[in-house]
Formats: sequence, C-alpha cells, structure tokens
Amino acid sequence: MTRRVERVADAIQQIIAELLLREIKDPRIGMITLTGVRLTADLRHARVLFSVMGDQTRRDQSLAGLRSASGFIRSQIAHRLRLRTAPEILFEFDPSLEQADRITRLLRSEENPPADDERDPDHR
Repeated sequence: MTRRVERVADAIQQIIAELLLREIKDPRIGMITLTGVRLTADLRHARVLFSVMGDQTRRDQSLAGLRSASGFIRSQIAHRLRLRTAPEILFEFDPSLEQADRITRLLRSEENPPADDERDPDHR
C-alpha cells in the first residue's frame, strides 16, 4: 500500500469516527469501534472494519445502521477530503477484538486454576 493510500485510509477512518460521534444518530449503530480501513490502490473501494460487543443480533443491527448511513458518510468523505470520486464504502464486522478478549479471559482463568479439591469434589 502506498503512502498516499495509507494517509487517505487514515483520514477516512477519522472522518467516519467523527461522523458517528457527532452527526449520525441512528440508535441501531450503538457503541462501535472502528478497527481499520482497507482502501484499494485506486481509492474506489473502502472496507471499513468495525467491532461491537454483543451477540449476533447486536452486530446485525449495527451493520444495518452503518449501511443505512453509508451514502451520507460517502458524501462527507468526498466533501471533506476533496476527492474527485469518493470510495464506495463497505462495512464489515471485525471479530479480532472479541477474539482478543476471549483469549485474555482464557489466559486469566489459567493463571488462577481452581484448587485440587475444587476441581473434582468426588475425587478425594
């Protein structure tokens, strides 16, 4: 990825974060975390990765809200970055934060294993 593509991807992520914080009030979106933007070299397509804590229903609701706002987001990106053509925005759930949280919980449970008498009450 060229330096320009990286800079534009970073700028897109910042703009979307600001829009979600200040201007987009869709209750379906909720508290999400933008984890990255993958931009094609020709700047025509941007995959915006997000994470949200909760079950599959919560993820689906957030995705529906983001998709609903994608036209507005795209127009704001074109305006703020003064791009000739704004990239097509595709939102995608990123499971990496949930996976990291799960691994952390597993490691913590291994640090504090139950005592021998707590493991198997019938085995004494």
